[in-house]
Amino acid sequence: MQTKQKIRIAGYQQWRDLTFLHWRVSAESLRPGIPNSLEIEEFDGTAWLGLVPFSMQRIRPWWSPAVPGISWFLETNLRTYVRSRSGESGVWFFSLVANSRVAVAVARTVWNLPYYFARLILERPDSPAAEAPAQRIVAYRGLSRRNPSAEYDIGIAVDRNETPAVALPGSLEEFLVERYTLFAQGRRQEPFSGRVHHPPYTFRTARVICCRETLTASIIGPTATRRPPDHVVFSDGVDVTVSPLTISGRSPTILEPLTKPPWPRCFESGRDARKSDEATHVVEER
Repeated sequence: MQTKQKIRIAGYQQWRDLTFLHWRVSAESLRPGIPNSLEIEEFDGTAWLGLVPFSMQRIRPWWSPAVPGISWFLETNLRTYVRSRSGESGVWFFSLVANSRVAVAVARTVWNLPYYFARLILERPDSPAAEAPAQRIVAYRGLSRRNPSAEYDIGIAVDRNETPAVALPGSLEEFLVERYTLFAQGRRQEPFSGRVHHPPYTFRTARVICCRETLTASIIGPTATRRPPDHVVFSDGVDVTVSPLTISGRSPTILEPLTKPPWPRCFESGRDARKSDEATHVVEER
């Protein structure tokens, strides 16, 4: 008799209003930013560079409820797809920006991820002025003043009449979207991996209205992605359970939530919400 696999739980998240923009790029252009222990994965003879803006909602560790002013923020990540020496496929993040200083500090400390603070806006200007009643317009804007500075202005249109679909096995959509493992590197260059658990994305194709960005310039040069994205889809989102980081190659063995809080104590109350008062967040809670 098969037993249901139990997972080690670090926390819970909701990811909403995700747009997956991808460009075909050469694996050689990505190699300098990826550890030698990871192999760059290709699909249809090429590597892929992804830019994914979205809204993070109700972010919390397993031992705490969501906290107003801390658990809601915007994020955009720059990523590609890799495989470990053990054969596990996953995501490598070149950078992640968020409009919450608390979230950035937690992610850098606990998850060993290259997070940076940025001013981000997500807008859904559905109104009579929208392009057509049958379309949903979603706009993302961001500005990061880290060195080098980076910004983006992205707008997409989604057909409301298109039925959301899941990725077909072996499809490009499955390769780009259905990723459940992340890889990270510790301060001493030690390799880590972590798992997220959620139902498959349902998504619609999206049409790019505008796409001006400089986030990718630090990875593949300022002219590499001046062309439109080669692939764009939009998802309303998923509810996510997050497992903690482990040394790559080890499997989680605890069958219940962690016994010690893995996140800083600032999540126990709203006392640190003032730290993110410079962030711009115009997304309303659903």
